[in-house]
Amino acid sequence: MFKHSLLTLAIASTLAVPALRAQDADKANATQLEAVTVTGSNIKTTDLEGPNPVQVITAAQIQASGKTTLPDFLRSISANTGNSVNEQLTGSFSAGTAGISLRGLGQQNTLVLVDGKRVSNYATAYNLQETFVDLNSLPLAAVERIEVLKDGASAVYGSDAIAGVVNIILKQNYQGAEAGVSYGGSTEGTGQTEHDFHILLGHGDIKKDGYNVFFALDGTRSNQLSQDDVSWLRNSDFRNQPGGTLAWVPTNYYNNDPTQGFANAVGPVQRVPYGAITPGMAGTVWAYNPAQYTTLIPGIERYHAVLKGTLKLTDSIQAYAEAIYSRSNASFIFGPPLAIGSGLRSWNNATQQLVNIDTTLPVGNPANPYSVPTPVNTNLWQLGQRNKRDHTQFNRVLAGLQGHDGGWDWDISVEHSESQLDENVTNFGNRYAFQSLLADGGYDLASDDNPASATDALRIATQRPASSTLSSLDATATRSLFDLPAGTVGFATGYQFRNESMNSQTSAQVLSGTELRPAIDIIDGSRNVQAAYAEFNVPILSTLEADVAGRVDHYSDFGKAFAPKFSLRYQPLDWLLLRGSFSRGFRAPSLPEITHSTAVAYNAVIDPYDPITPGQPRGFTEVYAANPNLRPERSRNLNAGFVVSPTANTSFGVDYYHIVQNGIIAPDNEQQMVDDKDPRVIRNAQGQIITLYNQYINQQSLTTDGADIDLKHVVHTQQFGSFTLDGSWTRLFKYSQPLGAGQAPVNSAGTNIFGSLPHWRGTTGLNWALADFSSTLTWYYVGGYRQNPANLLTPQWPTEVKSWSTFDLSVAYSGIRHTTITLAVQNLQNRRPPWDPSNTYYDLTQADPRGRFVNLGVNYKF
Repeated sequence: MFKHSLLTLAIASTLAVPALRAQDADKANATQLEAVTVTGSNIKTTDLEGPNPVQVITAAQIQASGKTTLPDFLRSISANTGNSVNEQLTGSFSAGTAGISLRGLGQQNTLVLVDGKRVSNYATAYNLQETFVDLNSLPLAAVERIEVLKDGASAVYGSDAIAGVVNIILKQNYQGAEAGVSYGGSTEGTGQTEHDFHILLGHGDIKKDGYNVFFALDGTRSNQLSQDDVSWLRNSDFRNQPGGTLAWVPTNYYNNDPTQGFANAVGPVQRVPYGAITPGMAGTVWAYNPAQYTTLIPGIERYHAVLKGTLKLTDSIQAYAEAIYSRSNASFIFGPPLAIGSGLRSWNNATQQLVNIDTTLPVGNPANPYSVPTPVNTNLWQLGQRNKRDHTQFNRVLAGLQGHDGGWDWDISVEHSESQLDENVTNFGNRYAFQSLLADGGYDLASDDNPASATDALRIATQRPASSTLSSLDATATRSLFDLPAGTVGFATGYQFRNESMNSQTSAQVLSGTELRPAIDIIDGSRNVQAAYAEFNVPILSTLEADVAGRVDHYSDFGKAFAPKFSLRYQPLDWLLLRGSFSRGFRAPSLPEITHSTAVAYNAVIDPYDPITPGQPRGFTEVYAANPNLRPERSRNLNAGFVVSPTANTSFGVDYYHIVQNGIIAPDNEQQMVDDKDPRVIRNAQGQIITLYNQYINQQSLTTDGADIDLKHVVHTQQFGSFTLDGSWTRLFKYSQPLGAGQAPVNSAGTNIFGSLPHWRGTTGLNWALADFSSTLTWYYVGGYRQNPANLLTPQWPTEVKSWSTFDLSVAYSGIRHTTITLAVQNLQNRRPPWDPSNTYYDLTQADPRGRFVNLGVNYKF
């Protein structure tokens, strides 16, 4: 299957190790410079700056930032330009998670590694199709450094590395002990608090003692932040903002007309002008404030544990093993009491279709004041808010051997990694009880005083399990091949086998058709992947070197993918470095996209043909299906840049990137389907959209380019200490993609057409160290962006969303023996996120509503 591919070369090279030992025996004792492996290459180097742009973040920098979780820090880097999720996104199947999206290409195009090796993806998919590594599952206290490769790397790592790689490197050869605790809270009266702790233990020096054992444990607990905890959000009244409305939800009405309300208030509702909610509408309606049912940040309880051991077997061989375990609970309000009205459905597992549930009140029903069957819209108020609690467990067990023999450095390892989700929801609705009570009048929808027996019959709790696993074998070998006039040719090769599987199920209540308004994301599939790769580093001149890499992957579901890469590093002067690369990459179709899967979600679209409210957003149910005929997404990456370092304390660099991604996997555009009267758009008897059937296909291409700007300058003084200025900024020039199949590309850079993608994003820190004090002031900047023209529902809507600029401050004091006390303030100026009427006040992918947050921590080293 791999005939005439790089696999043949890789296996032959690996098997050639014994044959080459003899000719390299005389070099075994040669003096060598200390070299390390940098993310993006398997060949060790002594260069501080390589041919690929790599941002290195140390544990000290993370600590100085005042950030208390790994995703909080990683999501603040400038290359994380958009389209990544965090814990604020609670209305999804992957609620309570956090990812990173380099270049705005989505989490599925950013590869996350731990110690240079893959870990399992989250147990289920985000946005129904995107598989990603949940950063919340990975430890922070055990991190030694993080390397962010801001260039395509499929030639080395395979799928998912189109936008780049985040390599989280855990502490190596750690000795000693330390423990720390911290407590934080909001200064804005929201009641949100956070508790954190960590413990590090390490014993043994590999070089001196022949072994090292390392253990790390950290944990965090924070309480839930609801919308009604935030003073400027709790009323959901945004009429003081340009284009803002009263963001309340009409309910308790008949005949699909919100102005035909119930005779009396039922539930937490008030009579409000209809025009305050929907401009241009007359009359009054019953409506409720959704803030009481909206969680902005879940309540979290999370723990991570790491146990590592390294044993020196001989002078040239070491054995190592590592175990990572984490568990997390995320609790939040899923939504208001279940809404009853047209479009209410349940699932028919036999036909794999939705079944419409008639909500028409029969004549004589206690909630029906008319003498004819009457449609009704209301909520099951007495059931209470719907709640969700996600329990997640993650593990990675890794064992391997590494050594140096006959001029070769080699590493062989096996691992198993797994993410498990147990999702529990309460206060959902029972279809059969509802139909029975509707028919016999046993539950009065127009009353708050129904018997407990009826309420209990309507209420159900469900449990949904999901898991994602990764098992792999990795073998790499690297060596110096031969000398050229300009230097030595380096070579690396390797082989990988891995099995990926995902089993995301739904509840028994959904499969039996019992649950009303079910959301479904069923994924059941697995595949095997084999890969081989080779890499050469060739010194052309003493100042010029080339790196050539290639990788062949074979997937058991779609076939083969080949990814090459060519890089140049040119340093004509000690203070000037020029670099560039060209590569091809790929993203394999995710298991939800290509394997056995069915998904049901709830969306909204502007329907110009709606007979009741034309041109207004209309909610509908969307059913997605996988496609076994998908091909991988392909990419072309071009990077070019320079680094100027006139002194040892100063450096300035600019790197340009250009990415073209073809065959992007996506469902058809819903708005285009509605506009084109696609037959897959299903309408009810009144002509309103109720269901849309869709499927994943290889669609159009995407082109994006931009530039990273990095600056570092250090000033040492005898009297005033040391000052370090460190900044990273990203400028997005283009993010061009068609709105739908067959349409012309639209440049959405600086807009929110394809998610919020501001032109500028930057982080700049100023550290001042003097005696026992160290302080860091960090400026985070997110540029403004233009509104998607399709979002401009009224002339009053602003066409621009303003920029968001915040400062964090941390001050550390280490004047007490073995002790460091740190005070950190997030959002020092207490800035509110900018107003964005296309969201509930603000865009959660770019900002958060916590306001000023103060944290005090103590760390003690034994």
